[in-house]
Amino acid sequence: MEKISASYRENVEAFRARLRVGDNFDMIERRLIIGQDEMTLFYIDGFVKDTVMQRLMQYFIGLSDMCGDDPHPCRRFADAHVPYVEVDRSPDADHLAMMVLSGAVVMLGSTFGAEAIVIDARTYPARETQEPENDRVMQGARDGFVETLVFNTALIRRRIRDESLTMQYLTIGGPTQNDVVICYMKGRADEEYVKKLEKRLKEIIPTEMTMGTESLTETLIRRRWFNPFPKVRTTERPDAAAAELLEGRVLVLCDTAPQVMVLPTSIFDFMQETDDYYFPPLTGCYLRVVRHMVFWLSLIITPLWYLLISHPDWLPPGLLFILPEKPPAVPILLQLLLAEIAIDGLRLASMNTPDMLSGSLSIIGGLILSDFAVEVGWLSPEAIFYMAFVAIASFTQQNHELGYAFKFLRVVILLLTAWLGIWGFIAGLLLLPVMLLTNKTLDGRYGYLYPLFPWNGHAFARLFLRLKKEK
Repeated sequence: MEKISASYRENVEAFRARLRVGDNFDMIERRLIIGQDEMTLFYIDGFVKDTVMQRLMQYFIGLSDMCGDDPHPCRRFADAHVPYVEVDRSPDADHLAMMVLSGAVVMLGSTFGAEAIVIDARTYPARETQEPENDRVMQGARDGFVETLVFNTALIRRRIRDESLTMQYLTIGGPTQNDVVICYMKGRADEEYVKKLEKRLKEIIPTEMTMGTESLTETLIRRRWFNPFPKVRTTERPDAAAAELLEGRVLVLCDTAPQVMVLPTSIFDFMQETDDYYFPPLTGCYLRVVRHMVFWLSLIITPLWYLLISHPDWLPPGLLFILPEKPPAVPILLQLLLAEIAIDGLRLASMNTPDMLSGSLSIIGGLILSDFAVEVGWLSPEAIFYMAFVAIASFTQQNHELGYAFKFLRVVILLLTAWLGIWGFIAGLLLLPVMLLTNKTLDGRYGYLYPLFPWNGHAFARLFLRLKKEK
């Protein structure tokens, strides 16, 4: 820890050079004369509340002295003459510089000695807490997390007014120096897991945190490129985050990120939606069962169809309708692979299209492409039908990373089926549990396949039925 000097002039020169005041137009150095004494304020224009700072400066200028005759002048001045809610003192030069770069105001006084005052009057540009685009509900709360950390913690505390709610603050991230908060319910969360997570966050030194929670995830968990399954579940909804806390989960909030990380993570957690709890139990359970059936079916429907049409003698008379009516001009395997790419192409085009046109583009583009593809013989109607089902099924859950993981695995199963037939299909299905078991996450007491492994019958039933949690 590098301490500041006891000389006021040396401190001012050091901070002026360290913060490069002359090279940055938005780095402000404000000098005030108070009687026979002097103070200098360092802050970034755009990060401080102008009205608050104006009133503080007016108050400071009206003082007669800066408590120079007190044995602890810095502490005395902070307690008696800084009328603001968030005030701190520090002798650490690195900490003071970081606070200025974070948006706070650092005050150096001619009578303060080897200490400085930090006034946390920062305010960040922020959007309204509107409903997340990727996690909408038909009924329920319409607010969502934003890119400002303090706003997000307030949204959680608004829902949980309990003294056991804990918010632990950390600063990590190399040159970016991002603020991170570990949030949990003391007495409900696994204390050992919280300590393990806190220790891990303090040990890591990421080079940057420009991508928010994604940067934090890639630093905490060493990724394996061959395993596409998501390592951490995130949510943009404060009501869902509060419900996870009450169930004993741990949240990690990162400044500049409009979502929070929910830990530990299981593959089945991605299949839960907020609407399941806003509807009556019967309706919510029905929607959850349908979501599981449709999404898991999307993994095998095209490989299974390809396997059956490759061996039409296996089909009973009642299933002969799944065979193509005409001999395909393009091999069915190539048709399915082209359709997989075409769906992603339409999705990318829709994402980069203005909002007023994106809906029309996706609908008209899909209709035109599919119609002409059938006319010219590139795709068969049957291939378009099954790929349309796959495309719709991918939207039954809101995590896009999980959707792409299923997509890659579906293509692998399809290729293995085309190569080895029924044995390739079986090998592809066995690949799923292998990848799930080897997926490395920040797991606590349970693994990625909980409640299947280790087995917990009550927890497994809660995936489909709204049952009370075991105590």
